Amino acid sequence: MTPQIDIRNVDKHYGAFHALKDINLTIPKGAFVALVGPSGCGKSTLLRSIAGLETISSGQLEIAGETMNDVPPRKRDVAMVFQSYALYPHMNVLGNLTYSLRFKGVGKDEARRKADEVAAAIGLQDLLERYPRELSGGQRQRVAMGRAIIRNPKAFLFDEPLSNLDAALRVHMRMEIRALHDRLGATSVYVTHDQIEAMTMADHVVVMRAGVIEQQGAPLDLYDRPANRFVAGFIGSPAMNFIDGRVAAGGTAVELDFPGAPALALEGRFDPGRPVTVGLRPEHLAVGAPDAQFEAPIRVVESTGSLAYYTTATAPELMLVEQGRGRLRAGDTAPLRIAPGDIHLFDQDTGATL
Repeated sequence: MTPQIDIRNVDKHYGAFHALKDINLTIPKGAFVALVGPSGCGKSTLLRSIAGLETISSGQLEIAGETMNDVPPRKRDVAMVFQSYALYPHMNVLGNLTYSLRFKGVGKDEARRKADEVAAAIGLQDLLERYPRELSGGQRQRVAMGRAIIRNPKAFLFDEPLSNLDAALRVHMRMEIRALHDRLGATSVYVTHDQIEAMTMADHVVVMRAGVIEQQGAPLDLYDRPANRFVAGFIGSPAMNFIDGRVAAGGTAVELDFPGAPALALEGRFDPGRPVTVGLRPEHLAVGAPDAQFEAPIRVVESTGSLAYYTTATAPELMLVEQGRGRLRAGDTAPLRIAPGDIHLFDQDTGATL
């Protein structure tokens, strides 16, 4: 597919601080890419570098086949949607939508026609005369999106746009943003610290840490085949459980540093005696299995009605998930089992997947 954004060997320094380290990322035209990672990982710096709000220190950045290293933001033909909405408070919705067009010399009638089209597409047609102070958070976010859409840019850049919304509205708005992306055939780059947003919205997820891309790929590929312990712990909710251990004699089982020293069968053969970190996803641990491999006492029970979350009274703690309202109570002992194919092994020193 044709690259819409092509980033090659990009570095960014703030004095002695190395914020982006040899970033390589190709974003095809029409793709929805999420940049995800903890605070300070470099995801917003990378987005701002694409927008031209930050100047890269070295490397090559292209948009639609044109080098953008020294091109100012206003000439990059990208539209940014911010967490803070950044609406003009003295303008109504119509004024906010049409400002960029009027600034470029588009006639009043043509600007109004385009504003009506965009407003109809995102449900703002009855709000055009209102001012930002008269809108809800979700409506303000729609205006910010509409202001980006009306420009018909080469790419949409979203900088944690849903962080200021309540939980229910975030779920609704992430569906709206994805549906709008599909309807427009747009190219979107979306920054978030919320891996659920990244997993549910994006075609391609880029996991970053300390200015480096740790892994990138389709959301479920990252979930099923994490490249290292960091990605494994970041992708998935609740987070993966980690227990140290060692490969047993014969190489086809792993002995856990866990109460009772259980041994779990592995899929494949590994070096006997090798120290490893074992990754067990909460949803892959079968609670109450009749052929349990090990057991753990329950310390805390949290029920949402559809799911029950158990935290064990062990060192290390385990998080378990059971469908429904849960059969166990604090103080009960949970029999546990996991299939060999669901066990992840990581090198104890490097964290790399084995």
